[in-house]
Amino acid sequence: MESLFGNLDAATGQTDSFADIILPVPIPRMFTYSVPRELRPQLQIGSRVIVQFGRKKVLTGIIGKVHSTPPQAYDAKPILDLLDDQPSVNPMQIQFWSWMAEYYCCDLGEVMHAALPSGLRLSSESKIQLNPSFDPETSQYPLDPREEKVLEALENSKELSYADCEKVLELKTIHPIIKSLVAKEAILVFEKVQEKYSPKTVTRIRLVPELAADKHKLQEVFEQLSKSEKQESILLKYLREVPVLANPKSNEAGLDKSQLLNEGDSESSLKTLIKNGVFESFRELVNRISEVEATAGEIVLSPEQNVALDEIKTHFQEKQTVLLQGITGSGKTEMYVKLISEAIESGSQALLLLPEIALTTQIVARLKQVFGSKMGVYHSKYSDNERVEVWNGVIQGRFPFVVGVRSSLFLPFDSLGLIIVDEEHEASYKQFDPAPRFQARDSAIMLAYFHQAKTILGSATPSFESYSNARSGKYGHVVLNKRYGIAQLPLYHLASMSLDKRKNLLKLDTTRMLREKIQHALENNEQVLIFQNRRGYSPYIQCEACGWTGQCIQCDVSLTYHQFTSELRCHYCGYKEDVPSTCTSCGSGELKMMGMGTEQIEENLGLLFPEARIGRMDHDTTRSKHGYQRILDEFGLGHLDILVGTQMITKGLDFGRVTVVGVWDGDRILNFPDFRSNERAFQQITQVAGRAGRSEKRGEVIIQSRNTDQYIYEQIIKGDFDAFYVHEMHDRKKFFYPPFVKLLKITTRHQDYKTAEKAAHYLHEQMAGIHAKKIVLGPEKALIGKIKNQYQFESLIKLDRSGNTQSHFKKELRRILDQIKINSPFKAARFVIDVDPN
Repeated sequence: MESLFGNLDAATGQTDSFADIILPVPIPRMFTYSVPRELRPQLQIGSRVIVQFGRKKVLTGIIGKVHSTPPQAYDAKPILDLLDDQPSVNPMQIQFWSWMAEYYCCDLGEVMHAALPSGLRLSSESKIQLNPSFDPETSQYPLDPREEKVLEALENSKELSYADCEKVLELKTIHPIIKSLVAKEAILVFEKVQEKYSPKTVTRIRLVPELAADKHKLQEVFEQLSKSEKQESILLKYLREVPVLANPKSNEAGLDKSQLLNEGDSESSLKTLIKNGVFESFRELVNRISEVEATAGEIVLSPEQNVALDEIKTHFQEKQTVLLQGITGSGKTEMYVKLISEAIESGSQALLLLPEIALTTQIVARLKQVFGSKMGVYHSKYSDNERVEVWNGVIQGRFPFVVGVRSSLFLPFDSLGLIIVDEEHEASYKQFDPAPRFQARDSAIMLAYFHQAKTILGSATPSFESYSNARSGKYGHVVLNKRYGIAQLPLYHLASMSLDKRKNLLKLDTTRMLREKIQHALENNEQVLIFQNRRGYSPYIQCEACGWTGQCIQCDVSLTYHQFTSELRCHYCGYKEDVPSTCTSCGSGELKMMGMGTEQIEENLGLLFPEARIGRMDHDTTRSKHGYQRILDEFGLGHLDILVGTQMITKGLDFGRVTVVGVWDGDRILNFPDFRSNERAFQQITQVAGRAGRSEKRGEVIIQSRNTDQYIYEQIIKGDFDAFYVHEMHDRKKFFYPPFVKLLKITTRHQDYKTAEKAAHYLHEQMAGIHAKKIVLGPEKALIGKIKNQYQFESLIKLDRSGNTQSHFKKELRRILDQIKINSPFKAARFVIDVDPN
């Protein structure tokens, strides 16, 4: 690529060149730096650079623009260094970042921080070194013994980190000593910048070239080694593994050192052989992402799938986006494979988005068989280095197809042809904290627009927004309403917990029907899934004498009891404390566990079915990198009879022996203060029900409820999504909720209750004055009034969908917030904007 500055300088006659740099800071603009002459030939948009920000910070920035106009408000600092030979980010990504920052009301630097894997960002570490001009003999400042000890250590080492100083002094707090030495001009403090990503290498061993090429010299070496059995053994091992005598060129690749040295071999013997010129060692770069061969045969689609595939392609002739509404088990994944294969064969890239990491474990195994090493996987359970290798693999063309969660949207695609958003209705596609608080489904459609690519939205229970767009003709709409093969949709049963309680049939919160169905499945060597959307042992502990409940000291929520770790834990800030033996309010010992989480359900089922092997899948049991895979492997291999889980088990899992699905508490999903609660209940129950009966035997679904007469249960059992949608849309339209309006939620936070409340009301008054078609509700104390010692008030804005109402309101809102931060009594308050909140 030509220098970005060659033509520019010639055209303008300017000798100074400047670059606008995107920095990972929450400030709504780029920063202009001067470009040193020696860096100009290599500088390209999207390249990473090192710049100084403020007095001490050293940051990784991305070049967003180059020009010859110096900044007016400040003197441009020079770019310190260029990190890339080729850009790590392409112009299409910067365009996407800019759209995201504008639409989701955040800063470009916040998007950059979320987009770049941390391995591509620099880390700086404070170091100290001796001040060259310091002379202890002539210094007017006396040194204490600890300071002398630090200087003595620096005489033996050019530099020391703060951690090194702690070890030298055997102290945890060394900052006062460092500060004192700086004041006495004895040391200098500096930031040592280093890149986090480090390529993986292995040590390989090979014969020196002259021995590999000359059999006689090799024979002489054997004769010399006859007295050293260990050295001779290593040489023989090498010749067995590498056919040097038959093919001297095979020596070039050598042998992995770990392969050459068995447990009985001596590393010192190998070192001697290297020292004596028999072997040589060298380092080789290796991929952390292992190479996998594609082993699957041709995918055979059913007649219904072929018809649906043709319909999708027909829609794609006129529309960019198609909603594929396929019931659970209808074989949407097989259709995805066909479409992805066609995209790759045409020279385009493809992206498959999944809502949960849990989903990737099973679907990735299936897709690897089809696509082998052409497929990359990208999610947060990967290490920093692994994510950088996938990132670089996309740039280099190694991965034309990627499977991942919402962060995969930020990968450096340059020729996307297809994006598939599986389970597009899922709430986990929405990013909550930190910014950007984006909705991955909507962002995927916009990313596809930038690339002129096609988008498939797949779901058995679409979001109302997508379904509305499909009904209106904005999206293409394709329906698959038959399960793949001979599998049938499951039978539903409503089990009344209230009725069983009156008849004394309720045992450990399980109805007789659920117990009987589980027992029947166990007797027939079948498997059971139990869904409860609450982890932990019990939602909270309560004193039966005075009503006291354990509360988080930093948040306005009760602490969840976790029996396994014997602690009370806050699921919002992570605060935890030991379980009290008596009530901290009245001293009573009558503490009772209220409600039920997955941990307690697992225990109760163990009491009811002592012969069953029971596992649990929730956030607590899947913290490790391979936690999901381990549990799913155990269940898939039949080592578990019952799996209890949260929403992780509701989607995408495919196990042929699951014949019973139990929804532990249907009411809990419904009774939530949110306009989407009915929609979510329909989706979650239908999705988890779809895990049952995916082979020849028909599955059964038992929904436990205290109020079985609710209309939504009838709609779920009928599977009539269209009737349910029409019913819900009546209320949505009447009360102005999506998809009829656009929502913005603004949360005002401050550590002082009154300040937070006044700031929220002040912002409300300012927003009311914006000329736009809108409804401004609030401010009200948030459902959770305090998190991490910050009080919260919320305002909800309903914006008309037509014209430029949204962009105008957001622009004015940004202006108001900027004014509040600069000049108002509430500049210490924090205002969090959430566009399209879940």
